[in-house]
Formats: sequence, structure tokens, C-alpha cells
Amino acid sequence: MKCSETFYQQPTLKLATDLLGKEIRYHSEKGQVAGIIVEVEAYKGPEDKAAHSFGGRRTKRTEIMYGPPGVVYMFMIYGMHHCLNIVSGLKGNPEAILIRAIEPTTGIDRMLKNRFPNNSGTLVKSKFKTLTNGPGKLCKALGLTMEQYGWSLTDSPLTLHQGIEVEDKEIEAGPRINIDYAAEHVHLPWRFWIKDNPFVSK
Repeated sequence: MKCSETFYQQPTLKLATDLLGKEIRYHSEKGQVAGIIVEVEAYKGPEDKAAHSFGGRRTKRTEIMYGPPGVVYMFMIYGMHHCLNIVSGLKGNPEAILIRAIEPTTGIDRMLKNRFPNNSGTLVKSKFKTLTNGPGKLCKALGLTMEQYGWSLTDSPLTLHQGIEVEDKEIEAGPRINIDYAAEHVHLPWRFWIKDNPFVSK
């Protein structure tokens, strides 16, 4: 079952934990790829020194964050890696949740070709968890680019569905990653992941 518009209208931290276990699916001319979300990071807009929209910053890149929840905010890091974010919070309050890692479920052969175009042979079992255990890796595996910026997760080829049940006791929390610039906010425990899942990035 596809997640409805009301699902995204939760407070950002609650939505972040509720995203764990949901299945993200992308339909393209190359077929369908999908994976279970196992790790996320929440960014709470103007009040969060780690957020792109900290202090109410509004640029061409962040404009979509000021819209309604449940749309896609894509950006690039290091000029080469795409990152998938889901806009959250009330309209006009630019918050978002970064999808950090997924566990592949559908279209794994396609994911391998996307990630390793020159050698898409099956990864050895011990290395398979590296296929989607990071925000840039999962975007490349799914075939996501800046083209998906602004897409609605309820009305586009990129959708979110009920996946697996995740109980509160299975969720762990800790500081977000690679935000040394965020001063005291570097320590906020706004990264959430499914305990012991092998696809969690760190």
C-alpha cells in the first residue's frame, strides 16, 4: 500500500522514525527498483545549524523545502553524489529527512548495473551490503538524479509504500554524520536506524 499524503504531515522527528521500514520504489523505462529504508537523518530547518535552510536561508536549491511535505528534495555533495531527501514539516517551514541507507528488495541486477556499469557482476556476499549503504550509493543504485527534484512521492514514478513493521525497540538513534560545521547541533541525536541491519551506513 502506498503511503498517503497525510503520512508526511507528521512532525519531522516522528516522520523520520516512521520512514524506517518503508519501501521506496522507483519505476523507470529500465524497470522497477526498490528497497527498504533502514537509516535516515532529520534536519529541522531554520532552527537547525546542520540544515541547508538554517536561519531561513531560501535559495534556488532549497526552495522546494518551503513547499508541502511529501515531495523530493535532491541535492549533490562533492559535485558528484546525489542525495535523496523527503520534505517534511508544515508548508513554509523548510524541514527535510535525508534517506541514508536502504536494503535492496527489487531490481537488484539493475542496481548493480547502475552502481558498477563497467562490472555489474554479482557482488560477493560479504560486499553486497555496500550496494546501498550510504546516501550517494543508494541514489546511484536506484538511478536517482536531480531530475527527481520536486517530485511528489504520492503522484510520480518515485513512491513510498508500506514495507516491514519496525518496533520502537528496533530503532536506534545517534548524532548525524559529516556535519562538523553545525557547532553544538553536531551532537543532536537525529540520525535513526534499524538496529543490526547490515545496510546501515555506519
